[in-house]
Amino acid sequence: MILHRPFGSGHPYSVDTEQRWPVDPEAGQPLTLGVRASREVDAVEVELERNGQAAGTQPLQRSTRTSRGQVLDGGHLASAQARLARAAGGWRCELDGLVAGDRWRYRFTGSGQRTRWFDFTVSAWNPAPDAVHQSGTPRALRDTAEALTDGSSTSRVRFALPLAPGERVVGFGERFDALDQRGQTLDSVVFEQYKSQGRERKTYLPMPFAHVVGGAGWGFHVRTSRRVWFDVGSRDPDRLWIEAETGEDGRLEIAFYDGSPGEVLDAFLAETGRPEELPGWVFRLWASGNEWNTQVEVLRQADLHRAHDIPVGAVVIEAWSDEQTFTVWRDAQYQPRGDGGPLRLSDFTFPADGAWPDPKGMIDELHARDVRLLLWQIPLIKMRPHPVGQVRHDAEAAIRENLLIREPSPTGGSRPYRNRGWWFPLGLMPDLTDDRAARWWTEKRRYLVEDLGVDGFKTDGGEHAWGRELQYLDGRRGSEANNTFPVAYAKAYGDLLRSAGRAPVTFSRAGYTGSQAHGTFWAGDENSTWEAFRWSMFAGLTASASGLLYWGWDLGGFSGDVPDAELYLRSAAAAAFVPIMQYHSEFNHHRTPSRDRTPWNIAERTGDLRVVDVFRRFVKLRERLVPYLADQAGQSIAQGLPLMRPLFFVTDDERVWQHPLQWMLGDHLLISPVVEPGVKQWSVFLPDGEWVDAWTGEPANGGVVVERKVPIDELPVYVRAEAWARLSTVFAEG
Repeated sequence: MILHRPFGSGHPYSVDTEQRWPVDPEAGQPLTLGVRASREVDAVEVELERNGQAAGTQPLQRSTRTSRGQVLDGGHLASAQARLARAAGGWRCELDGLVAGDRWRYRFTGSGQRTRWFDFTVSAWNPAPDAVHQSGTPRALRDTAEALTDGSSTSRVRFALPLAPGERVVGFGERFDALDQRGQTLDSVVFEQYKSQGRERKTYLPMPFAHVVGGAGWGFHVRTSRRVWFDVGSRDPDRLWIEAETGEDGRLEIAFYDGSPGEVLDAFLAETGRPEELPGWVFRLWASGNEWNTQVEVLRQADLHRAHDIPVGAVVIEAWSDEQTFTVWRDAQYQPRGDGGPLRLSDFTFPADGAWPDPKGMIDELHARDVRLLLWQIPLIKMRPHPVGQVRHDAEAAIRENLLIREPSPTGGSRPYRNRGWWFPLGLMPDLTDDRAARWWTEKRRYLVEDLGVDGFKTDGGEHAWGRELQYLDGRRGSEANNTFPVAYAKAYGDLLRSAGRAPVTFSRAGYTGSQAHGTFWAGDENSTWEAFRWSMFAGLTASASGLLYWGWDLGGFSGDVPDAELYLRSAAAAAFVPIMQYHSEFNHHRTPSRDRTPWNIAERTGDLRVVDVFRRFVKLRERLVPYLADQAGQSIAQGLPLMRPLFFVTDDERVWQHPLQWMLGDHLLISPVVEPGVKQWSVFLPDGEWVDAWTGEPANGGVVVERKVPIDELPVYVRAEAWARLSTVFAEG
């Protein structure tokens, strides 16, 4: 076997052994051609044709195999992957001297085997002053605009925007490494970066939108769902370079918005979609753990919250389903529907000794306690192990009724796309950007809402569409549609909830431009470290600056060993003052000691008896804060402002950039979380105006940096003086 895939797996940050790179070869740049070959192949060469004439052959050299972002060298990976690496080796060669416009064909041969012919035309960058179409005050430097073209079609456009001294650039969706991106390079492609997002500088939720603050005040939105790269003054300190994939016509649109950050964001949301008001319960504490995987355990955890006098507003159950259909409760008995149609509650029997003997009774009990319930979802039809029962019928129906994203077949035509990522590999992917496919998918979940009373869904894992060549039902290719998938995913579930008379509460980690209008979000998976805590705060502020109103993160971290008491409580303090306050923990195979992020488990694991009392204090304060948050959310939506508001939204004082992890929560609360261990005092910048220390009631003048003592049960919170009379009771004990 000799395998060559010109586009590779579509992994945006990795070059696979069996692909060519770059995918669109450029004049004057080296071109790598690679294959993966089975063990019996002991030599490989490439046969070349140039402009219809034979151009000789070139041998390939052995190389370490890479695939989908992993290096398969028999070292750090699992033994099965190492065996695969030894059985299927990598081979590569490099071509130089490519000339613009030349048409190449190539195929690989070795040990009596050969591939089909592949082809490409060499592209080159050429001046293209009319390629960029601007709306608003034009700022693109026309003399910098270039297009990458092969003579008949264009694949990319690049150009520069001017950056004035002192201007800061903020936004680009959810970013974990910094508030101000000036001096950095980044891109916009939806990607599952499991942990260390701040170090890797990759994100689940990008947007080609940013504020430029510190000068006249403006912002921009590259109106595309294709991949965009940004060099924000890294190469040229006074220029912001933008490079974007385009359709064959090479047209690229960019909108410019003038004004304050609030005016810029309002104009962007008017174009792309505003958040909608969600019910007040979303502002209460959300609780979950991946080991809460039985009815007994869920109700036990609810009892423990009540026993510890810690109010909880929502429980999220991740491990509830059969882990095959993601529509059927584990252990439920039923007759599968051969047509792949939806089931109703009356179709199921729940064994008394099963994991979920009475889901309806459990949900009714939670509702009686004023606790809402969300269920976890994944947008794939799981195909490993080989599907049986209902999931087999679902897969057959999805194929038969043409409801899936597709990909080109090596033998011609197309076939259903099989997930190329490492999570749920080879799963089929319904095209949730298509209304018919989305309805088919969500109707299978309708009984959960209408018959059982589920209040929302955790719409996890929207990052599985890899590859520019994928084929969507409306005719778009993956290069244009992949980034839009998580937006459509959340919308589909929101539409289901709304049609059943429920608020459209979804809880997503992936998204793109347009996600602002669809539900709530969290910052994805992270370790329990101080570094990850700081990264999460940057994520919240940049996501908010990009228009995501309902945002939170796994307070104290989600993965690995439990946080120490100080990290947990400092994180809980900050979480009490972001739009979504929630904790969650990774599956640990029920090993002891427990890694649940419940405050009582953290207290037991750390031996710090303060944990439960301090956590309770913040949660009860949060309960009193709910009416304020609900009111401010409505006002923020009407004004096009974030609820969690970076300080550059309220002042142009340069000192905000020396204190980037501060924010306004609505109009009246200034928050400065403690994000370093072992500190007794914390530096806080107070913008101009009159303020009141929320904990002591002492007045403070703005326009200064103050040092404040920070005991473990407090974080710096200041209230605008004019709002103190009505907010003082929020901070009163009781």
